[in-house]
Amino acid sequence: MRKPIIAGNWKLNKAISEAVELVNGIKERVAGVDIDVIVGPVFTALSEVKKNIEGSNIQLSAQDVYWEEGGAFTGEVAPGMLKDVGCDYTIIGHSERRQYFNETNETVNKKIRASLKAGLKIMMCIGEKLEEREAGNTFDVVKDHLSGGLQDIAAENVKESIVIAYEPVWAIGTGKTATPDQAQEVHRFIRGLLTEIYDEDTSETVRIQYGGSVKPENIKDLISMPDIDGGLIGGASLKADSFSQIVNTADKIYKENN
Repeated sequence: MRKPIIAGNWKLNKAISEAVELVNGIKERVAGVDIDVIVGPVFTALSEVKKNIEGSNIQLSAQDVYWEEGGAFTGEVAPGMLKDVGCDYTIIGHSERRQYFNETNETVNKKIRASLKAGLKIMMCIGEKLEEREAGNTFDVVKDHLSGGLQDIAAENVKESIVIAYEPVWAIGTGKTATPDQAQEVHRFIRGLLTEIYDEDTSETVRIQYGGSVKPENIKDLISMPDIDGGLIGGASLKADSFSQIVNTADKIYKENN
């Protein structure tokens, strides 16, 4: 069993003091887990959250990044700056970035390249909208996002530094969740695509998270699927108790299978 990875994407929530309070609550509750635990606060809270997780088993992620290291790009944050503040990961290509901020496969690819160069690991988001699923285009959209985002990225980089986050857009923040079988079907498809693009070793090594209204009540069924390696958690990551329940459930299943 690949080591599960549970990441909290706090989105545009939690000012500095709130972020510190939240991460300290999480830290107490997940101290004994063996899986990878990541929190993703807003840019302004990264530094203080990093101070509060030093020496713990929690890793730090940004929610986005730019592809240049410097210059006249007002409002952007460079990969090297994220490394400087202590980030281990950054999220790239989230559906909300695509929907509201014109993110494309090309910009996702640029951001991945720049992040790899700076030594960051990446959670790369892919997934279809409701109308695309209803039209039967889920696999086409997923293939487009995956192949476009990973264009000319070496297999070794993918294996060592990239996590794929499958997020059906229709299940993000809606309370709707893909059934475990629906999620597994797409995760299996993604793994097959990785075999086509790279090789079987890469496919079997890369972790694929599920994101979309993941809660303590459904994480067990999701994480028990053979190709679901964790979760990218939105709303449930904003409370220490619910996020920690998700982490501890995933950790228990991991320990039972290893």
